[in-house]
Amino acid sequence: MTNQNEKNEKLSLLTQLIKMARVDQEVRESEFQFLSAIAVQIGISLTDFEKLFDEYIEFQAPVFEFDRIVQLQRLVLMMNVDQTIDEKELYYIKNIGMKLGLNPLAVAEVLDTMHEYPNKMLPPEKLISIFRTFHN
Repeated sequence: MTNQNEKNEKLSLLTQLIKMARVDQEVRESEFQFLSAIAVQIGISLTDFEKLFDEYIEFQAPVFEFDRIVQLQRLVLMMNVDQTIDEKELYYIKNIGMKLGLNPLAVAEVLDTMHEYPNKMLPPEKLISIFRTFHN
């Protein structure tokens, strides 16, 4: 993957997280802090990150399934940052799960199982276990 393709993929991932934060019509400070931390973590400058609030970036799913699962986990974490879950957010995650090419039953299981964990954060081994169960 070229550097530009890799950067576009990362910008696309951040765009999806920003859309998730905006589902309830406002981006709270805690959500913005979470988003900016993810941007730094994946190597996107804060300048490029802030531009995403005003720019359209075409959706580009990660190439590897593991990276798509990680993106789903980020979306679930984003949804839970404000500690309220809206039906629109659940719909958005299920829709993005399909766009990511993830098994809809596995996505539904993740959304059901997250309630069993503190801060609704599934441990990585549980997340992987759910997707293995539904793998063809």
